[in-house]
Amino acid sequence: MLIILTVQLVAGMYAHHDWGCELEIDDQSSLHDLHDAIQQAVRFDNDHLYSFFISRKEQGTERQLFDGEEFSHDAAIAELFPLPKGKKLFYWFDFGDDWIFQVSRSRKKPKTGSPERQYPRMTGETGVRPVQYEGYDPHAEPEW
Repeated sequence: MLIILTVQLVAGMYAHHDWGCELEIDDQSSLHDLHDAIQQAVRFDNDHLYSFFISRKEQGTERQLFDGEEFSHDAAIAELFPLPKGKKLFYWFDFGDDWIFQVSRSRKKPKTGSPERQYPRMTGETGVRPVQYEGYDPHAEPEW
């Protein structure tokens, strides 16, 4: 079954504007699949480590790992929901620039996918998509 997830940018070195998207993804997809879908939606280079965590907020020492253990990136998304009361799911990408996104399950009912469509897929976007490396020009001459 396809579920709809809402992804909202909450922090990051170059997070100057609000940004969010809605993703349709199979509920049996892995957290690694969700990572890839978010990377495609935000158009980042997928060149850093990442993690998922559950917490009341995106910052601070409250971070808890799934079931008290490391998240398995092979875990199915369906295993995460419903989240414990008052807790949220966060996706943390690039431990230096600290891009943090809140991932929520939409109240929309799960549905069957269409054979003509490829999943996961972004179905909506709001705000201004962040730039992963603000001010970086990959085609610029190196300064020697």
